Amino acid sequence: MRILFKKSIILFTIVALLIIPLGSEVLAQEQIRKEAPDGAAMVADFVILRPVGIVGLITGFTFFVLSSPFSALGGNIEVAWKQMVAAPAKYTFARPLGDF
Repeated sequence: MRILFKKSIILFTIVALLIIPLGSEVLAQEQIRKEAPDGAAMVADFVILRPVGIVGLITGFTFFVLSSPFSALGGNIEVAWKQMVAAPAKYTFARPLGDF
């Protein structure tokens, strides 16, 4: 009974190791074949998400300026800049229209 259990665990491990790379390839292909967003998504992005992104950028910049002395003392001013200013700016201005 114990030998059968060990063999089944080994067989399960081998099958899992063989199947996992195939699944990741399928996920990669799905990400590559993105369809163009429809008009409603583009309008919603332009009317709702871009203004929210601009507000987030302004808010992040304000908090960055206020927290920059503490970030400089902690030695993580670059990380604070990337998280508070660069990420919202990239989301607002560098992202294709309709791409959430």
